[in-house]
Amino acid sequence: MYNNFIFCILLFFISQSLFSQERKTLEEKKNLIAERRDENIVIDGNLDELNWSKATIADEFYTFEPDNGNIAQNDLRTEVKVLYDNNALYIGAILYDNEPSKILKEFTERDKTGIADSFGVFINGYNDGQQDFQFYVTASNGQADCNFTSQDGEDYSWDAIWESKTKITDKGWVVEIRIPYAALRFPKADVQTWGINFFREIRRNRQKYTWSHIDNNINSFSQQAGILKGIKNISPPTRLFLIPYASSYYNSNKKEGSELTFKGGLDIKYGINDAFTLDAILIPDFGQTKFDNVELNLGPFEQQFNENRPFFTEGTDLFSKGDLLYTRRIGASPKFRPELTDDETIDNFPSTTNLLNALKVSGRNNDGLGIGFLNAITEKTGVTVRNTINGNTKQETVSPLTNYNVTVLDQRFNKNSSVTFINTNVTRDGKYRDANVSGIIFDLNTKKNTFNLSGKANLSNTFDTKNKNGLESSLSIGETSGKFRFGLGGEYVSKDFDKNDLGIIFQTNYYSYFSNASYRILSPTKIFNSFNIGIYSYMEHNNVTSEIQQNNFSIDINTTSKDNHYVGFGYRIKPFERYDYYEPRKEGKFLIIPTLQSYWLGLSSNYNYKFALDLNFSNLFYNQEDRYDLDISIRPRYRFNDRFSLIYEFNPSSQKNNIGYVDYLSTTNETIIAQRNRNTLDNNLTSKFSINSRMNFNLSIRHYWSIAENNKFFTLQDNGRLLEKTDYTANKNSNFSTWNLDFSYSWWFAPGSQATVLYRNNAANFTSDIDNDFSNNFDTLLNDNLSHTFSVSIRYFIDYNQAKSWFKKA
Repeated sequence: MYNNFIFCILLFFISQSLFSQERKTLEEKKNLIAERRDENIVIDGNLDELNWSKATIADEFYTFEPDNGNIAQNDLRTEVKVLYDNNALYIGAILYDNEPSKILKEFTERDKTGIADSFGVFINGYNDGQQDFQFYVTASNGQADCNFTSQDGEDYSWDAIWESKTKITDKGWVVEIRIPYAALRFPKADVQTWGINFFREIRRNRQKYTWSHIDNNINSFSQQAGILKGIKNISPPTRLFLIPYASSYYNSNKKEGSELTFKGGLDIKYGINDAFTLDAILIPDFGQTKFDNVELNLGPFEQQFNENRPFFTEGTDLFSKGDLLYTRRIGASPKFRPELTDDETIDNFPSTTNLLNALKVSGRNNDGLGIGFLNAITEKTGVTVRNTINGNTKQETVSPLTNYNVTVLDQRFNKNSSVTFINTNVTRDGKYRDANVSGIIFDLNTKKNTFNLSGKANLSNTFDTKNKNGLESSLSIGETSGKFRFGLGGEYVSKDFDKNDLGIIFQTNYYSYFSNASYRILSPTKIFNSFNIGIYSYMEHNNVTSEIQQNNFSIDINTTSKDNHYVGFGYRIKPFERYDYYEPRKEGKFLIIPTLQSYWLGLSSNYNYKFALDLNFSNLFYNQEDRYDLDISIRPRYRFNDRFSLIYEFNPSSQKNNIGYVDYLSTTNETIIAQRNRNTLDNNLTSKFSINSRMNFNLSIRHYWSIAENNKFFTLQDNGRLLEKTDYTANKNSNFSTWNLDFSYSWWFAPGSQATVLYRNNAANFTSDIDNDFSNNFDTLLNDNLSHTFSVSIRYFIDYNQAKSWFKKA
């Protein structure tokens, strides 16, 4: 089988030579000539150097959204010029505005444009139409940058070091930017030809413009960029960056007392050549990472969390191919638990494993071949097992020394298609389980970007007491252009497919098929700026029994009014009973879930106003007496001024007569299912105060409280139905609450260098005793469980090219 798999890999990569595409010639696209500068350019928002007056002007911008394809009116025109030297690219832009006093300019932290006018430049050094490095500047001089790919969209976790300065004038505003070549990727060539586009948003009317027209009738963005010529005789610089850091943590709580710790380490970024970059972290420190939104989880599957650690979020578009990587596995709580006797217990089970080091290599060459390699090692982790009778203790390993590895080969071709091979591997020291998953993913588009064919085939191998092999595959086709669009496809997952060692998957052993059709407007009407209606269907069957595991038929409508208010509505029906093979938590058992109907409503007012409101409401009705789910989210926000804003979210939810697993009785071989009422309150408060675009205070508070109270118990019968069990009296209620508060100050005191001060307190409490008094639960949570952390962290960015000049001066 594996020989056939390798053959498929070669076949897919060879197939790229069989595709042809009618590309626009360079002469048909908009062209701009970059002029070499011969004098010093100061990035101060004043385009007063002589070189700027000599540079070619890029003007005549087109509307992008909400209307598309019209020439911008003269009093809102934009003029852009580009200069270059041996080290960097310079962009100067004049953004005319007939009402400069109305230019919006909210201050925000990096990578958030906020309620502000913005200007962007999109650069593709290989001119392959598939990857842009995008740089945005706001009217308040804020910066945002991202790595854009045709398949994955914008990745704002990518950060580069570059300079910008803006200035408001009586004619509009001015932008001046310097982008070092170290922030870009381009081939070694005497004459460069780059893809380029410029972007502008006038925030008060939510109008967006691009220099090279982007036709929204076509499902492509970067392929419609213009061309930048004129850059000659430059070379990619040595890309070596060192980021040393030092941090201190003071932790305190009632149970464990106080502790002061110090950490230090080094991050390295090294450009192996013009295309590929090595990132490595030595002695990692993720102590200031954003907290997780933990919930009361009563279901059969683990809760999935976002990745917040910078190393595992930045520049990982290659590694996300095929959905095989869930980086939270690296450094997670140990998955192996020692077998205990009735007299043994573990007092403290670790919530994480220590990451020793990690590195990744990624990039793409001039032929469109992307290569990604990620490796991480976690240390051996043990626990103390204590005998509760005699007090004796022993050490047991719950996570051995473990190596995590991901390898990706991604071949792009025809500026809009790709074929990818990816392999993930987990190797554990000793007798513990190893795992390997390999996959082929393809994303093919017609020459005019009107139809898409995509799919994947992933093979998993787990090596334990018994080796298992599994398959996950899918295929879909769809029309991706025009007002009317459609898609259909299917998926097959075998019972033994398992990617959970380095990925995440919940259900296996099924086949499914889906279809969808949608209609959208491409230009505003008298009522709507945007309007989209979609119809969707999905069916999923168990591989062995062919019983329906999932079914869904729905219609969704999403609109934006002329005043830029959002309104959305949806209706969903599951008309067939579902066979749930996972809720019983036992092989061979299943629980029949009744049919249901649901609807949702979403409202969001224009964020340009100082006060804005998001409202979401959903209600789900089961075909079962007095059983429903209700979820409400109310999210008001208020912008006091350009520096200070506040957002509050109140999210109550209720499940009446919910059905779920609570116990298994081994003596009678009975699975116990409970009927329960569950009520949840989720409160969130976020606020920011910006001194300027480099100095920000941020506050984030979350209080979560969920109660599940059982009112009836049932025995799960072999036919999936329930038989009431009146003699079961165990207390299986749940009362869970968490509290998190983060208050931080961050200062970007130099390019790429940041100082952060963080105060954090958090608490969690779980009990089987139900107390519906909010005040009592809240007091117990904070008085008995609260932990405090105060930390200071400093990261300093060192560019090898600048460091050389320091030593020369010395």
